[in-house]
Amino acid sequence: MNIKRITLNIAGMTCDHCARSVEKALDAEGILEKRVSYPQASGTVVFDPSKIDAGRIERLINDTGHYRVTGLDDANGAHEGESANKHLVIIGGGSAAFAATTEAVSRGARVTMINDGLPIGGTCVNVGCVPSKNLLRAAESLHRAQKNPFEGIETQGKLKNISALMEQKRSLVGQLRREKYIDVVKDLPGFRLVEGRGRFVGPNEIEVNGETIKADVVLIAAGARPALPDIPGLSEVDYLTNASAFELEKLPESLIVLGGRYVALELAQLFSRLGSKVTVLQRSQRILPTESADITEALSGYLQQEGIRIVTGNALQRIRQNSNEIVVETRIDGRAETFTAEKLLVATGRRANTDGLDLETAGVETDRRGFIKTNDYLQTTTPHIFAAGDILGENMFVYTAAYEGKLAVVNALSAEKQKRDYTALPWVVFTDPQVAGVGPDEEQAKQQGIEAESAVLPLDYVPRALAARDTRGVIKLIRDKKTDRLIGARILAAEGSELLMEAALAIKFGITVEQIKEMFHPYLTLSEGIKLAAITFSKSVKELSCCAT
Repeated sequence: MNIKRITLNIAGMTCDHCARSVEKALDAEGILEKRVSYPQASGTVVFDPSKIDAGRIERLINDTGHYRVTGLDDANGAHEGESANKHLVIIGGGSAAFAATTEAVSRGARVTMINDGLPIGGTCVNVGCVPSKNLLRAAESLHRAQKNPFEGIETQGKLKNISALMEQKRSLVGQLRREKYIDVVKDLPGFRLVEGRGRFVGPNEIEVNGETIKADVVLIAAGARPALPDIPGLSEVDYLTNASAFELEKLPESLIVLGGRYVALELAQLFSRLGSKVTVLQRSQRILPTESADITEALSGYLQQEGIRIVTGNALQRIRQNSNEIVVETRIDGRAETFTAEKLLVATGRRANTDGLDLETAGVETDRRGFIKTNDYLQTTTPHIFAAGDILGENMFVYTAAYEGKLAVVNALSAEKQKRDYTALPWVVFTDPQVAGVGPDEEQAKQQGIEAESAVLPLDYVPRALAARDTRGVIKLIRDKKTDRLIGARILAAEGSELLMEAALAIKFGITVEQIKEMFHPYLTLSEGIKLAAITFSKSVKELSCCAT
């Protein structure tokens, strides 16, 4: 498909709402993407010239009667000249790489993607989000069948064949890898995929499979992999990581999990619910140590009620194999302790996939942990080389990787430079109950110099939770006392992630707690808990009627 791009100067806009109105006027066949900016009094349109031309696009705006195009750079003009025929080489094949590819092609650039290690799609689809959430849901279904909360209703749940479960997982992974990655780029003009390990042989040259590829712009999006702690004996035992754990054909009778954050807790609960006896060994004094103690202690209690043993404050000493068991020697409060299990799962963090890239040849610097340094525009220490995704070492989420990949291309191939912005960035730990958050908690707000106040609503007061007979957890909202604006939220609930975006949108657009209280929330939905929590800032929930009035 031939794709063109134009930039238009637009008169008559007086606010951001005007910009949205112009974008709405551009809803027409053949227009693939449009962005209109009120502050810049301009818009950019990506379109298929076989279905619509620049003249028709200009008329769509002029026909509104309110806005008028006063200037236009067409697809063969100065604007496209910035990126037309430029060659973007991407090292990596995950979400950041694919978002970068589609954006670059829409701007007329040629793209070569060099992928090594994981199959196309990267961590998320292959060994991260997709397989973990699929298996977590299966384990949850089994658990709920065994722990039916409704008296007098007989149910039976038992895992009979983990091999069948893993095969279903592989089928889903293969389907999404094909539909959401391979099929998206396979027919893009000027796109080439090279399977192999690339390395810099110069600032503008990457060697792969004996071929030297020259680039105008480079994006490093090679991702990260599990980091292994420096524990004597670890390399001598057959340990698991998230990748190998998702390929097990036999459920281990017992499992030790090293770590106490996202991946460790999700997999600990997954295998516990499938039937393994699980012990979590965490170095710090509590799980999820960077989060509020009330939230993490409550989650710890729920996990332990399911039979998961959580041991914190570990100083791991040695790991060894003893017959059919793995032995972990540790010290807790100065006492020597020993734990044994059939299998050991290591989930103690991530390390950047920079090995063998020869970054020093290109002048690209890394931090002390090995992650690539970038500025606010995602440029590395060599200006025409950008980096995005997990290889940055922060905000390791598939959605931030895609955002960064696209943003890097915008900054590399156009004059309109944009700083990365993680305002109201939501995150979720997919345990059951889930832990979901956005913005700062009370302590973090205090560190930012904000006079903050929190309201905490136990799910015992949310009608939907009562009706479902699952009142585990709380909803906590944090507001700025001076402005009444919502600045943060922490949610511990069975489907806490589904509540998160209301809080994120409120934070992003400066909505106050008072405005949240006045919004309609359907009765007997979990989202009503957000309104109830907002009301709790000024009124006891015990004083409310059934419809939060």
